Amino acid sequence: MAGNSTICSFNVIITKNAANDNVPYFIDENPTPANKKWTKVENLSDEFNTDELDETKWKNTDPNKWIGRAPGLFKKNTVSQSEGSLKLTADILPSPEVVNGNTFTHAGSNITSINSIRVGHYFEARMKSSKTFMSSTFWLINDRNDASGCDKRTTELDIQECVGQITSTESWTADKDEEMGSNTHSRNTSCTTTPEGSVGDHVNIGGKAYDDYHVYAAWWKSATEIDFYLDGKKVYTVTPKAEFNLQMYLRLVVETYDWNPVPSDGGMTGSFEDRSTSYDWVRTWKLEDN
Repeated sequence: MAGNSTICSFNVIITKNAANDNVPYFIDENPTPANKKWTKVENLSDEFNTDELDETKWKNTDPNKWIGRAPGLFKKNTVSQSEGSLKLTADILPSPEVVNGNTFTHAGSNITSINSIRVGHYFEARMKSSKTFMSSTFWLINDRNDASGCDKRTTELDIQECVGQITSTESWTADKDEEMGSNTHSRNTSCTTTPEGSVGDHVNIGGKAYDDYHVYAAWWKSATEIDFYLDGKKVYTVTPKAEFNLQMYLRLVVETYDWNPVPSDGGMTGSFEDRSTSYDWVRTWKLEDN
């Protein structure tokens, strides 16, 4: 080819919009209704940027209420904050403890919000699971004792529940270490007219839940409709068995499951980081007029 020619090359890098603390994390499709905006609910949100748990927002274990499911006992000393994240670190107890006739061999965590919240809000957490057989979770539940009449019942909204090591041989547990697992539960009802049961869904996250942080979220849109989001994208909608219209509390919990038993080596041979469920942040949002 006659004459001079110039060849130019360049790289194009496409990145997702990063989550920020001014708005909920949405990608591709923003579900915010027209003429509305999201406002953060500060007393149910936390960036975990201090050295200690903010006890004006969170309660670290309540021995007078839920103490854990054997063999996992909730212990305050499993909770720490460092380098901008909350860490719930599973461990083996120095010696077994017997409580109410049950033997506990492992230590877990139970962080509960001080404040409750009702239908209509959006909840999201950027978190990474541990590598242990114990759970890594983000969910909401009501206090049955707060209500009376037919409202004296339990409603539970599980946004994310997974484990880092699968010890179960049941086929339905095969992907519990690499999925977003969500559920709604209606139980402990006081009236026969209130339906009981569970409705949930799940989606693969594209790798192990402990490999990287992901944003798990749910929009408690109405008493009969809950939209779930993974990394800013809507993945499924669930209609609970009963109306979800009672105030609920946020929960960040590491516990044992009866379907995922303790492995023969005790399951706690990994490092502090390997045994820790890490929460970069938790954010709650409400809709207001724009």
